[in-house]
Amino acid sequence: MAVHDVAYIELYTSNKKSVVDYFVSSMGFTQAAESVGVDRSCALLRQGTVQMIVTTGPATWKFLSSHGDGIADIALTCDDVGRTVQSAVAAGATVTGTAQGNPTVSGFGGVTHTLLPCPDGPTAGPPSGRNWVVVPDVFSGSHTGRIQLLDHIAICLEGATLDKQGDYYREAFGLSRYSAEYVDVGEHAMDSVVMRSASGRVTFTLVAPDPRKGPGQLDSFLERNGGPGVQHLAFLVESIIPAVHEFRGRGVEFLNVPDTYYDSLDERLPGMQVEIDMLRSAQVLADRDEWGELLQLFSRSPYERNTLFYELIQRRGSRGFGSANIRALYEAVERDRLAAE
Repeated sequence: MAVHDVAYIELYTSNKKSVVDYFVSSMGFTQAAESVGVDRSCALLRQGTVQMIVTTGPATWKFLSSHGDGIADIALTCDDVGRTVQSAVAAGATVTGTAQGNPTVSGFGGVTHTLLPCPDGPTAGPPSGRNWVVVPDVFSGSHTGRIQLLDHIAICLEGATLDKQGDYYREAFGLSRYSAEYVDVGEHAMDSVVMRSASGRVTFTLVAPDPRKGPGQLDSFLERNGGPGVQHLAFLVESIIPAVHEFRGRGVEFLNVPDTYYDSLDERLPGMQVEIDMLRSAQVLADRDEWGELLQLFSRSPYERNTLFYELIQRRGSRGFGSANIRALYEAVERDRLAAE
């Protein structure tokens, strides 16, 4: 019943052309295939090992009415599809149907998980189950880009539900608790739990507001999103500073980092003095754990409801998620939220 990898992420939208253009023109993805069915039109995008499917059409309307543009399906490969469906149902899931012949089970909010068998070898073609028309030469090349892989998926849940959702992913899919973090910023606070597969290739960061505190940016996300949903996707890059400059030049808007953040960075992270000016110029966040350093930056949401956004992350040995940066992200999103009100 163990899951091994994220086969693809499927994003539902009312404007496929605009979303595909954002991923291709701004974030460097390549369109690899197109599929048109009776109730949906899909574009398959690739970069590194990441596969994104952007979908529109009548099949998406119910989700869009409730949540707006956002991640509707996180497809997972598993060692035994039948047993994984059984364990998911035993853990409380419902089988919501089939996605082009593959079973789909409930996850959180309006998000589902399509379950696929692990491939026998390296996957060269598009995900099975759809009538894809492949763009010539895309799958035969190495398809390089700034983004290498999907580092983690951040999921925003309702307050006081982290343990229940974590137990679900443990019982249904064999994920285990990797770490936990609590961020208190006075009037409101955020709780988080990281769940990870044994393969290390599926990482869910579960975040939720503390219901004992006042409402903050996670409560705002839940309201705008119509309940729980994917808050952000984190993409691993080899070198974040040139990636940020390139993406910003292509039109990606990133959250602002206050200049005071870098004033104390020299004391907090000794040995990085020569890099601080470059980090400040790119507005990249930096942190360190017992394994190494972590550099990251977060985009603004490009969607009308201001929900889903993206992260660029570079790991220099670090295995964690940056305790200081979790607070910096929370505060940056909070500033952005208050400025928009």
